[in-house]
Amino acid sequence: MDILKEIFFEKSQAQAKELKEFLKQYGTQQVDDVTVDQVVGGMRDITSMLWEPSLLDAEEGIRFRGFSIPELKEKLPTAQNGNEPLPEGLFWLMLTGDLPTKEQVKWLTEAWVRRAHVPDHVFTAIEALPIDAHPMTQFSIGIMAMQNTSVFAQRYTMGLNKSEYWDATYEDTMNIIARLPRIAAFIYNRVYRNGVQTLPDISLDWAGNFAHMLGFEDNGFKEYMRLFQMIHADHEGGNASAHTTHLTGSTLSDPYLSLSAGMNALAGPLHGLANQEVIRWIQKMVETLGTSKPTREQIAEYVKSTLASGRVVPGYGHAVLRKPDPRYMAQRQFAEDNVQDSDLVKIVWKIFDVVPPILSSLGKVKNPWPNVDAHSGSLLIHYGMKEYNFYTVLFGVSRSLGVLAAQCWARALMLPLERPKSVTINWLKEHVTKTTED
Repeated sequence: MDILKEIFFEKSQAQAKELKEFLKQYGTQQVDDVTVDQVVGGMRDITSMLWEPSLLDAEEGIRFRGFSIPELKEKLPTAQNGNEPLPEGLFWLMLTGDLPTKEQVKWLTEAWVRRAHVPDHVFTAIEALPIDAHPMTQFSIGIMAMQNTSVFAQRYTMGLNKSEYWDATYEDTMNIIARLPRIAAFIYNRVYRNGVQTLPDISLDWAGNFAHMLGFEDNGFKEYMRLFQMIHADHEGGNASAHTTHLTGSTLSDPYLSLSAGMNALAGPLHGLANQEVIRWIQKMVETLGTSKPTREQIAEYVKSTLASGRVVPGYGHAVLRKPDPRYMAQRQFAEDNVQDSDLVKIVWKIFDVVPPILSSLGKVKNPWPNVDAHSGSLLIHYGMKEYNFYTVLFGVSRSLGVLAAQCWARALMLPLERPKSVTINWLKEHVTKTTED
């Protein structure tokens, strides 16, 4: 048993026992009052999931095992001659609850290098798709094409004991995360670089090698990719991609099937595809205004025209947060430290000054602040990745870290099949009427 697996096994088994005792004592205690609005409105704010890797607070933002993004930037190991935290360290933290040492992160990087071989049939399956198929479609199919290598599926067919579900899930998780950068890079190079593929550099860390395989050798881009992969890794369990992965996994679908399902959710315009919409909107604004250096007043007028047409300002607002997204602020700090001369980045900063007061004045918006998508595209374009249809794939590679760590925990804790109760409109009407009469 490898060192990470051993630590995870010990911690998860101890917590599984603690959870069992907790449920015996408090299982019937009410956690939340559910309203008709919550039943109809997408189950918003109903506390009904167990999710170990991260927790989202409306005021404080995302915390990974209790650590904020600024704290992780200080505490997680970085690449040699780098300043940004390595995603390997965050994965270790999400899986074990412990901040890893440099040696442990080095071990994990090397473990993923050993597991990174992608079977040839996966690339053949992707090549069978039209070149103009959306990169997220190609990415999801690439994940599905690996399913025949699933350790969980193979062991389950042979009669896997429930107590060993976590072990097979861990093996699949490590293999998937190791392979995803190669699959994503293959898609990028196939679609945007005339099929010219860049061989991996196994001397690099996971995110640095990903940047290299995408064809970007700029150290600034590699540093940004480390930050990007870290801040997009997880956002507790209720968001669509995380919840979809969890729901699918709760049926005992293996991690390949589960992650592919989660990526299909991430591809939606109301979720991960939003980063594309931000860049489209900004580029349309620049085209309409006829300048790459608009004033705040010009931006304000364009924002108002967007809202007047019944559209939203992409990249602003969040279902939970009630303050600027810490992931946005981390990217802004990176830009302030590393990007000095980008008109696009400066537009993003001006939008930050202009949009919140306008949205707040409407009286309907709970959160007028930017989310993670508001900044990422401007930095990617600065470093030369202008193909915004691909941005959600970058998001997907990162999100695998959190949702698969969570699936390991779900299997270790033997969480059950997710099966919420649904009702009809008539049932709701009768229930409200009866409650009112009583």
